[in-house]
Amino acid sequence: MCKMTLCPGWDNISVENVYSFNILRVVRYAIFFNILFFFLLFSQSSLFAQCDIKNNVFQSGEKLFYDGYYNLAFLWLNAGYVTFSVEETVKNREKLFKITTIGGSHKGYDKIFKIRDTIEVIVNPVTIEPIEYKQITYEGSYTAEHYYKFDKTTRKVNMRIRRDKAPWETKTIDWPPCSFDVLSMAYAARTIDFSKYKINDKIPMNLIVDGEHQALYIRYKGIEVIQNKDGKSYRCLKFSPLLLEGTIFNKGEDMTVWVTDDRVRVPILVEAKILIGSVKAIFTGAESLKYPIEAEVIQIE
Repeated sequence: MCKMTLCPGWDNISVENVYSFNILRVVRYAIFFNILFFFLLFSQSSLFAQCDIKNNVFQSGEKLFYDGYYNLAFLWLNAGYVTFSVEETVKNREKLFKITTIGGSHKGYDKIFKIRDTIEVIVNPVTIEPIEYKQITYEGSYTAEHYYKFDKTTRKVNMRIRRDKAPWETKTIDWPPCSFDVLSMAYAARTIDFSKYKINDKIPMNLIVDGEHQALYIRYKGIEVIQNKDGKSYRCLKFSPLLLEGTIFNKGEDMTVWVTDDRVRVPILVEAKILIGSVKAIFTGAESLKYPIEAEVIQIE
């Protein structure tokens, strides 16, 4: 029996069966939030206020990989995965980026509760301004679809949403200047200079998510060196986001995120308490980064 370790998927588990289907949602949510922190800091700077974003951080071909773990008492279960990728695409003869994140349960957990979630957003490769957003969710018998189109002329977001095979909902909301959907925001915000911020700075934000605007904040907690599961140590920015109360989280700052303090801002570790137990998202690898990860701390013996 595995105790105090990170265990692969099991065919038979008891109490944790009830919560295993939430793990991938939490993991992806957690990874999004770590990069949302960049947006929050960015939103307070003159650079963000002017939307003067010029991408020199990521490139077509970049991929990031994570494993998601669920903890109950002394047992850690490796229940799922999340990937992020960037590729070049063409729309109306214009070269653009398609950014994609995919989350899924490992095969050993599919018989308990199968998850396959995908989010895609088409963006301008320089300004990272979103053009089209698509989210497809399969979680057991539950399905949902979100389609957003961002209209630069009217500054509106036109949405079509369907949850669990219900009739389509069509709505239009305002698109405030310099605001993004959750995925394009995550990548736009990787261009920020963090040197001007102090420990315990608390910064509010307004985010377009799940068809609505949400008011949240992030608390910056400084720089810390952490060791990843692979034994490598990284110098990281550390922070805690305000979580929304719901079926997974209690409301509060019960999530901590560490991202590399370098030019690529790669999320390394996310830890969060949930209603029962806790979860982790752990960085497992990357491909085609524009720059090497320079925040790795080399131990000299």
